Amino acid sequence: MGSKCKSSRAYDLMMRFIFISLFAICVCIEKQTVLASDATSSGKSEKFVGHKHARRKLDDIGGDISIDCGVPAGFMYLDEKTQLSYKSDEEFIRTGVNKNISSKFMSANLQNTYATVRSFPEGNRNCYSLRPPEGKAKTYLTRASFMYGDYDDEDKLPEFDLYIGVNRWDSIKFDNASHVVIKEIIHSALMDEINVCLLNTGKGTPFISALELRHFHNATYRTQSGALVLYRRLDVGSTTTQIIRFKDDHYDRIWVPYPGFPGSASINTSFIIDSLVDSQYRLPSAVMKTAVKPMNVNDSLDFDFEIGDPTLQFYVYMHFAELESRQGNQYREFSIELNGNLWEKSVVPEYLQSKTISSTQPARGSKLNFSLCKTSNSTLPPILNAIEIYILTDTLQEPTDQDDVNAIMDIKLSYDLGKGWQGDPCSPMYYSWDGLNCSYNGYKPPKIISLNLTSEGLTGKISPSLSNLKSLENLDLSNNSLTGSIPEFLSQLPLLRVLNLDGNKLSGSVPTSLVARSQNGSLLLSIGRNPDLCLSAPCKKEKRNSVMPVVAASVSLLVILIALLVFWTYKRKRAARLNVDNSHSKKEGSLKSDNQQFTYSEIVDITNNFHRILGKGGFGTVYHGYLADGSEVAIKMLSASSSQGPKQFRTEAQLLMRVHHRNLASLVGYCNDGGNVGLVYEYMAYGNLKQYLFGIFLVNLHVCIKNTLK
Repeated sequence: MGSKCKSSRAYDLMMRFIFISLFAICVCIEKQTVLASDATSSGKSEKFVGHKHARRKLDDIGGDISIDCGVPAGFMYLDEKTQLSYKSDEEFIRTGVNKNISSKFMSANLQNTYATVRSFPEGNRNCYSLRPPEGKAKTYLTRASFMYGDYDDEDKLPEFDLYIGVNRWDSIKFDNASHVVIKEIIHSALMDEINVCLLNTGKGTPFISALELRHFHNATYRTQSGALVLYRRLDVGSTTTQIIRFKDDHYDRIWVPYPGFPGSASINTSFIIDSLVDSQYRLPSAVMKTAVKPMNVNDSLDFDFEIGDPTLQFYVYMHFAELESRQGNQYREFSIELNGNLWEKSVVPEYLQSKTISSTQPARGSKLNFSLCKTSNSTLPPILNAIEIYILTDTLQEPTDQDDVNAIMDIKLSYDLGKGWQGDPCSPMYYSWDGLNCSYNGYKPPKIISLNLTSEGLTGKISPSLSNLKSLENLDLSNNSLTGSIPEFLSQLPLLRVLNLDGNKLSGSVPTSLVARSQNGSLLLSIGRNPDLCLSAPCKKEKRNSVMPVVAASVSLLVILIALLVFWTYKRKRAARLNVDNSHSKKEGSLKSDNQQFTYSEIVDITNNFHRILGKGGFGTVYHGYLADGSEVAIKMLSASSSQGPKQFRTEAQLLMRVHHRNLASLVGYCNDGGNVGLVYEYMAYGNLKQYLFGIFLVNLHVCIKNTLK
């Protein structure tokens, strides 16, 4: 008997020792966990009063960006409510102006981010550029917040569109000046840079209060295609009126308190949910500790959401955790129906452990009707702890061709170009960068086909990145201060049709391949007003006696050309004088010919009421027009106030009726109707004399001189 007591006492001591050891190990592990999390802070310790385990910080998940839009440049602060660090938006955008909301909307309870806004009175599209360290092909939650607060003292609520990248995110509308609008989207980044753009739709100036980005590590919230725009995120059965976000939520999701549905009762627990292992969705324990159930154990839990738009598609995420310790044969199992169709056959919540049931296919309907019904095996009614509903939005539009993006960004940086060049270069279609035209082919990546940088103050050499714009058809770099030689690669752009380098400080020789393309008509080349530019290599020769003959020959040829021009002008004037019909009166003369005669009303129709002016002269104005068959014409109307006009007018008319040549604009017809006199010419659509004198003509003249000297 004594040996049994001793043995029992020894066993008891051993069990106590094991228990105390295990307890000490648990306490040690808990303290180490708290310290590890605490070490990630900025050198300041935190107190974890009343918590059984450490809560991770936002920077543990990486990729977080928190921007308070409208605060002064360089300003940073720690938000007292969320303990999140916010910074100014100076490094994320180059446009817009900072504004404070009206003092009448300021209050002690107002969140800091709503006290200021960044407004965008200029430009149709203004974009924030976010570059999270995780880069592309990752899942992000992006949140944009807005409160008007009569910041512009106009008391007029604006409306505008919000884009994520090149795809529409949502429209921003307000009920009143203090209405806070928050838009969230969960999306996969296609590029390393995420662009959030505000588009002016003509209904008021866009603005923004705050912009936040959070990174998801795992594959939650994934869809087959598209992105998820938040419709509802509810903390069901909440016993408070407080929203829940970080630090309770690892990903800083915002959970709105929702006490329950008609015919339901709230239940809760004081225990921590998912205390041992985080669930896949990392749901906050504060949300999962409350739930609702039907008041009657045999009733179903029914609720619905009025959507209104039957074309919208939705993804639903329901979150469950058993909060009641079941006794004996108690069992909870239920099914879920959505719009009368079985959505989930069997849900059995686990005690103090989160479980999520989500859509595999999007739901559709003007109303979402949910019904949670207990199964025949269940003794307990259904429960619901939390629910998230997202609208599926298409992200079918591809961004601009990546090679084009890389090239145009290099050009932007090398020339320090404009504040208006933000976001994607080509998309959305009607909001492309200033000076760019793009080609669009359905949802395929757009390509840059035209680049107009005239009079932009460009300096330095012609950027080699232009060679990567393979679809470029029109390039205008005129009226800048570009230096250096014309690069050979410009001739290798396969689709280039127009190249304007006029009015720069280029030097050296024009590549022979460009000259050749200009001569064969495949390229309209303008290279005038570049004093140091010569038309072929070599520009200078070392032997002095080899230069003088070329100059002398060139001068001689120019003298001959000028003499011919003077002679031809004299002959033309003489012929005109001989052929003018002097039988007409001072007020009116005859213009009868085989050409078509037009009435004045027909002239008005042809010119669209004289809408487009092509030029002006001593005798009147020249207008552009279209004949009934679609042919373009130029119409020269005689001015009633011109003293020399009638004589010159009739001289020109008589001459054109007799002289015909393929290089002269032909006379189509005339108008002589009640004092309204005009001539209808063939329209010359391929540039004016100035372009040819300073561009192509000089190229061809030099080639002519060169061949003559040979």
